[in-house]
Formats: sequence, C-alpha cells, structure tokens
Amino acid sequence: MFGINWCKKQWLLSLCLVAQYGLAQHAETQGKPGRLDTIQHLQEVTIMSIQPSRTIATSQTLQGRDLQALSSTSVADALKYFAGVQIKDYGGLGGLKTINVRSLGAQHVGIYVDGIRITNAQNGTVDLGKFSLSSMESVSLYNANKLDNCQSASEYASGATVYLRTRRPTNDSLSVQLRRASFTTWMAKANAQFEKNGWSGFIDGEWTDSRGDYPFRYHSEFEDTVGRRANSDIRYGRIEGALFKDGFSSHIYYYDSERGCPGGIVRRLSDKYVNVGREWDRDFFVQASYQESFLGLHDVKVNVKYTNEYLRYCTDYPENQNTARVDNHYRQQDGYGALCYAYSPCSWLSLSASYDIRYSKLNADLKKFDDVFRLDQKQVMAVRANWQGMQAAASALHQHYHDFTFAHIGAADPLDRWTPAISLAYTLKGLTFRAWYKKIFRAPTLNDLYYTQVGNRNLKPEYTKQWNLGAEYHYDSQHWNASVQADVYQNRIENRIVCLPLKGTYTWSMMNYGYTFCQGLNATAQGRYQTGDWQFSLLTSLTWQRDVNRTDPDDEDTYDKPICYSPTLSTGITAIIGWRNLQLTTSYLYVGERMWSYADPEDILEPYHNIDTKLTYTHQIGKTTWGLCLEVCDLLDEQYEHIPRYPMPGRNYKLTLTFGI
Repeated sequence: MFGINWCKKQWLLSLCLVAQYGLAQHAETQGKPGRLDTIQHLQEVTIMSIQPSRTIATSQTLQGRDLQALSSTSVADALKYFAGVQIKDYGGLGGLKTINVRSLGAQHVGIYVDGIRITNAQNGTVDLGKFSLSSMESVSLYNANKLDNCQSASEYASGATVYLRTRRPTNDSLSVQLRRASFTTWMAKANAQFEKNGWSGFIDGEWTDSRGDYPFRYHSEFEDTVGRRANSDIRYGRIEGALFKDGFSSHIYYYDSERGCPGGIVRRLSDKYVNVGREWDRDFFVQASYQESFLGLHDVKVNVKYTNEYLRYCTDYPENQNTARVDNHYRQQDGYGALCYAYSPCSWLSLSASYDIRYSKLNADLKKFDDVFRLDQKQVMAVRANWQGMQAAASALHQHYHDFTFAHIGAADPLDRWTPAISLAYTLKGLTFRAWYKKIFRAPTLNDLYYTQVGNRNLKPEYTKQWNLGAEYHYDSQHWNASVQADVYQNRIENRIVCLPLKGTYTWSMMNYGYTFCQGLNATAQGRYQTGDWQFSLLTSLTWQRDVNRTDPDDEDTYDKPICYSPTLSTGITAIIGWRNLQLTTSYLYVGERMWSYADPEDILEPYHNIDTKLTYTHQIGKTTWGLCLEVCDLLDEQYEHIPRYPMPGRNYKLTLTFGI
C-alpha cells in the first residue's frame, strides 16, 4: 500500500508541475504580464493522501476541535464519553482514576502514548488523572486491538486499548494558561512548540495546587450527613516534551505529586475521628520509536522505553485511630524494547511479526518483602488482507513471563501461553459489517503474587474470550458528515483474580475465583455541520449490558446476579456550537444504578445525571491570540458516587485565561 500511495503522490505532483508549466508557456505566447525570462516560480503544491478508515476494528476517537471542546482536563475525563466505558474515581480532586471497558477490568486495558504502552507491573493499572489533554491530538479507544501493518506484540496483548496521540507541531508557537477554579484550585500551564528543517517538537508544563475541600451531602436510610471533604488536597507538577521527524518520534515525561487520600465517609463517633493518609508519586519515562519503509514492500519499526516510578503511602499519623499505621515506599523500574517487521507482497496483503521484551524490577520496604524481577517476552505473527471490500485479519500471540525472587519466598512458576484473534469485515458504499473474536489473558501482577500476607504465588492467569458483531456507516458531503456504528458483544472471563477474606476479617488473600458472563450493546452516532461562520457537532453514545456472575449455580445469593459496579445502562450526549470566535459545549452523561455488594440486594449506587457546560471566546490581535473560558461542571449539583462513600464534587467552576503567540 505504501508503494501505491507513493506512486500516486509522484504522479499527481508531476501532473501539477506539467499543468503549471503549460500555463506559464501559454501566458508567454499570449504576451500577458507576469512573464519571467529564465526562471519560472511555481506555487507550492501540497498533496494529501487520505487513508480509508480502518473499520475492521471497533473504535471510537475524539480529536482536534471536538477533543479540546470537552469540559475536561485529564484523559479520564475525555474517555467517560465513550460507549462501553466505566470510570472508577476514588473521590477527591486527586483521587485515583482508572478505566474499565465492557466490564473487563482495569488490568485488561492497555494505555499507549504514541504507540508505546504505559506499564505498571506492580498493580497493573494506570492512573489516567496524571495525563493531560493539552498536548494530545487525539484519544482513541479500540475494543480488542488496533489493526495496523506494523505493530508491537504488546499492542495485541490487551482486552481493550487506549491510544493517546501527541500533537506534531507545524509552526513555532507559545501559549500560556492560568486557571482559577472552585475549592481553592490554581493552575498554571505553558506550552512551547517549534518546527524547523523537518524537526518538530514541544515542551508542555503544568503546575496545580488545590485544597479540594468540596462540600457534600451523603444521604441513606439511616443517616443524612452534610460535610466538607477533608484531606482531599493535591499539589502536582508535570513536564513533558516530544521530538519528531519523519518516522522518528520521542517522548519524555516527569510527574511529581503529593496528595491526600481522604478515605470513605463514615459515621463519626466523635469529632476527633479523622482518617488521614498521604501519597507521594514521582513518575518518569523516556521513550523513542522509529519506523522506516523500504521499496514500498517492507516496514520496520523499533521501540525503546525506560520507566522509573516511586510511590510512598503513609498512614502513620496520630489522628488515625482505626487504621493500620504504615509508611511504605515502592520503587519500580522498567526497561522495554520492541522490533516489528511487516511485508506487503501486494497491495491487498500484509504479513507482520513482532518481538517485545520487558524487564521489570520492584522493591519495597515492606516486612518480608524481597526484590522481585520479571522478564516479560511477547511474540506475535499477524496477517491482514483487504480485497474488493473484504477485510480480514488474524494473529497468534505468544506470551512468556518469568519471575525471580530471593530468600523469603520463591517465585511463581513461569507462564507460557499462545492466544489467537481473528477479524472479518465487508464494506459496501460506506456501510461496513464486521465480526471479530479474541482470546487473551492477563498475568497476575506482582502485588497479586508477592504482596506481604496477601499475595498468592499459585494464581492462574485471568482469561477473557470476546465475541463481537457490528456495523458502521459513514456519510460525507460538502457541508456536513455523519457516522453511526453499533456493536453487540459477549465477554466471558474465567479464573477472575479477586481478594477475599479467607482467614478472617483482617486477613485477606488473592485467589482465582469465578466465571463471569457479559453481553451488551454499544452504539455511537456523530454528526458535524458547517455553514458560513457556524459550526455544529453532535456526539452521542449508548451502552446497554448485562454483566452477571456465573461462578456457582448452588450459590443463590450471587449466581446470575449483576457484577458489582457494572451499570446496565449508560448514555452520553455532547453538543458543540461554534460561531466565529465563540464556542459553546454542553455534555450530558447518565449512568444507571450499580450494585456494589452481594451482602444486601439493597446495597446499590443510585443512578446519576451529570451536565457540564463550557463557553470559550478567542480574540486575535496581530500575531497574538487571547482566550477566555468559563466551565461549569455538574451544572445541576448532582450528588453521586463512583465508589460507595466516596462522594464526588458537586457543582464547580473553572475560569481559564489563555495567551498565545
């Protein structure tokens, strides 16, 4: 395909040059002004190659103006508008934010920045609140995995994948943002971009300080509490940069924070009872990728990455009366490399193979905890075909995990597995029908296996089997374009890894327990219309699913009952209206009721509605741009929770001033 596109570009360029030369000669013979004696100055010709949508994969994307128009600051805030996504937010402005796709669990979701995965061998989750949207060009969600010609083996190793693509600058610019928000929140952000001699890049920095003391009301059958969130402050600094040229891309990232861990809302026996916990994070990574094509037939890509993470969690404070006193420090280092190769013998066929290797080290100052080393190797063989509207893709992924420890405990047995995936699609006049199947597993994390008094070295991998049938339609015209897609799916998860109190209330253990069955429907519709100075966008999503426990038919309390935290129905609608320098965005999100405990069927989280609105004005003065933005989040002051007794902030405001040059 690369060779054909290259030939097309050269042919079009030659045609444009010949046409301009002919016009120049015609002007000369007619004696028209503008004639040059010996040198003909031709206008610049830009050739754009528009690649067809890869509709064989089930995907959703927010990019460009739509992404920046959302009332959101972190990646987690943007992903909540996608169909099939549930966000877990553990309360507080600095609370942990994780993503769950189609009830697979956070550990089954791979997060990628410019094609390289963000990893955490310790607990397998990624806090999406640490990643800003200011440097992002697009955010995409793929159920199963993306299907490109030249991909790393790691990209095939997740139940779902999220791709964060950073913006490649096209000119020199500098922008500064200052924000004042509710709950004594201050933010300053700066972004510098450059482009010269084919090289481009950016430096993006942010500093935020928030007291996070938002008011809340907690109401239940037995209590009605009005209070203000305590120990919910956060202070963090983030700086990152990127450098690009042709097939080369690199990224460096550093994040440093201190935050309060407020804990759940409880009925206090006295005014002196306060749950205090603090967390410190220092995360650093540097990565690079290079891709090159040869003769239009061969593609080679190399990825490298180094990660260093530090976490301190402390509850050793006099205020804590009923909480275990700990002051734990964790340090994790991770080295990663990948080599990918793709061969396209003809325009409709691509064969690829990739090898990934990752070395992770975790040490902690817990009692009887030894340093743990993990060697993770992945290989994949894949084939893709696209012929006369028919598309097909298949892959076989091999994963090998080998852990090493020292004196106190032995290492878990090595893990060695093959898993397949297959996708089919047919496109006719903008309408695509697709079907795919994927079997994948997640290896137990280092915490699952080795955490003091909790870990279990004998854990088995957690398997998922996914089936999907869907359809997608695109329509484009001069003034507007629209797309709609719908997928029905079925997921089965075996040997779920859970933590249960097997040895008493205060002694928990990791174990394989359960089999869950999920079937559902995801649907999205998007439309954009532009006329004159007006621009309109409408983005909608719908998720209906039934996610149940099928572990033990003899257990009447849990069998065929909904999985905790899994809503049956959720919807989202985002409307964007732009006129000249003004833009108004309104987003509506509905999440249905969720069960959170099998102990009592009445233990449910109530459904909630959330409305956010954002008004932006920009003004150009010479080469400078000024902007003012007012955001109102949770417009109706809805009191809701993602996790029981962790109330979310109600109505809050953000006022942002932007200056750019």
